[in-house]
Amino acid sequence: MGFLGTVLGVLGFGIGSLTGLVVGFYLFIYSEPKKVKDPIIRPLHELEKSNLEDILTEIPLWMKCPDYDRVDWLNNFISDMWPYLDKAICSTIRSMAQPIFAEYIGKYHIEAIEFDELSLGTLPPIIYGLKVCETNEKELVMEPVFRWAGNPNVVLMVKLLSLRIKIQLVDLKVFAAPRITLKPLVPAFPCFSNIVVSLLEKPHVDFGMNILGGDIMSIPGLYPFIQDTIKRQVANLYLWPQTLDIPILDASTAAIKKPVGILQVKVVRALKLLRMDFLGTSDPYVKLSLTEDRLPAKKTTIKMKSLNPEWNEKFKLIVKDPYTQGLELQLYDWDKVGRHDRLGMQLIPLQVLTPGETKEFVLELVKNTNLNDPQNKKRRGQLVVELTYVPFKSSSLTSNESDGGYIRNESGIGKSSDNGEALDEAGLLSVMVVGAEEVEGEHHNNPYALLCFKGEQKKTKVIKKSRNPNWNEDFQFMLDEPPLNEKIHIEVLSRSRALSFRGKESLGYVEINLNDVVHNGRINHKYHLIDSKNGKLHVELSWTKA
Repeated sequence: MGFLGTVLGVLGFGIGSLTGLVVGFYLFIYSEPKKVKDPIIRPLHELEKSNLEDILTEIPLWMKCPDYDRVDWLNNFISDMWPYLDKAICSTIRSMAQPIFAEYIGKYHIEAIEFDELSLGTLPPIIYGLKVCETNEKELVMEPVFRWAGNPNVVLMVKLLSLRIKIQLVDLKVFAAPRITLKPLVPAFPCFSNIVVSLLEKPHVDFGMNILGGDIMSIPGLYPFIQDTIKRQVANLYLWPQTLDIPILDASTAAIKKPVGILQVKVVRALKLLRMDFLGTSDPYVKLSLTEDRLPAKKTTIKMKSLNPEWNEKFKLIVKDPYTQGLELQLYDWDKVGRHDRLGMQLIPLQVLTPGETKEFVLELVKNTNLNDPQNKKRRGQLVVELTYVPFKSSSLTSNESDGGYIRNESGIGKSSDNGEALDEAGLLSVMVVGAEEVEGEHHNNPYALLCFKGEQKKTKVIKKSRNPNWNEDFQFMLDEPPLNEKIHIEVLSRSRALSFRGKESLGYVEINLNDVVHNGRINHKYHLIDSKNGKLHVELSWTKA
């Protein structure tokens, strides 16, 4: 029976196979294929709740939230550039990983670590939406949401105890929502000096890892442990408010010099000046200015008919770089008609001063700064001055990322100089007039801003034919005490380009209470213009104690 069953089984297999081939060939030749129906496309509002919930996670963010924009053009750009980005990114990873691997050589019996293969694959990341945030600061903030289900080929070779172990990363998936900030914006290509990256939420990272040909992620309990560890470590490093700063421009190239201190100058007297007038006397006065500064020079009073004048006049100058700037002093002989004759000059580098200490200088006047000029050997008299450099308090302003502004960390009690003058309340009020929006005049639109503070007026340049002018001009006011009960008046005016009776026209004004500026240290705000329909004025104010 056993032999007969085997024979019948073989015959049955042969007959069944032959019959199946004949029937299959007949159906393939003579049967007509059924037409494939086109898929039914239904709008979202007609779908049932269960079906909608299934596809909700796949709907791009630009459809869910109106703040996010669709960026198909950017995805196409990344797709075309991906082969080149792949090589560039992999080259960067190799150079960054090499010193890290070198730290482990010799530890734990590790003899060598290197990439056997490194490629990000052929599938680029996809950006599901991009939001651009507007701030009052000089920065550009973008919040993209991207997903990357890639096919990378990353093989790490570890030589351990003469054994070569291959570790392969496969099926990498990354879902993340970063915030990318380009700041500060500067007038040098590429127009920003740093890239600051932070994560708005914990990223989702999924991958497989093969070691010696086996997927260790299949080990029970290991996969959720690694997932949680990666999320926690990445969150500790880059989850907002933690950031990753990537410098783009050199600090010296991108830095914008801001005031760092006040130079107090006392012009005491001059001795044995040159005789420039017909009667054997001179009418001297002194002009003071700092090098690398475009501000107008300050002047003393004119002492008529004197070769040994005494002034005892005090001035304050704003210092931006005490290591490179110098005080330039020039003596002139005042003439009622014609150009004033220069009696002499001298230059004092600020780096010779000790902060907070008053130093007296008796200067030999020269014709110019060329030491090889033989005319500098001629005696032109002496000038006596007293200088005191008072730096501003360091770390008085710190960044507050939560609200895009700044807060003051210390109350700060000023120092007193050796000459007995109290500097506790002195300081610098900086007013940056950034620009205006939607300013419109009845007759013309050539706007400029006029600042009025303590009887002093300063104005910006005129922007022709613009409703949204950008000035970006900074003005400083040195004060002996905080302006707690003071207001600054800023008015936007329009100047006619042609001769007419309507030479100036007011486009609106604001009055800013400086009490908040003193207490907060810095305010960056857009103010609605009074007497203007939709106009706004963007002003940045800061108070720095000496």
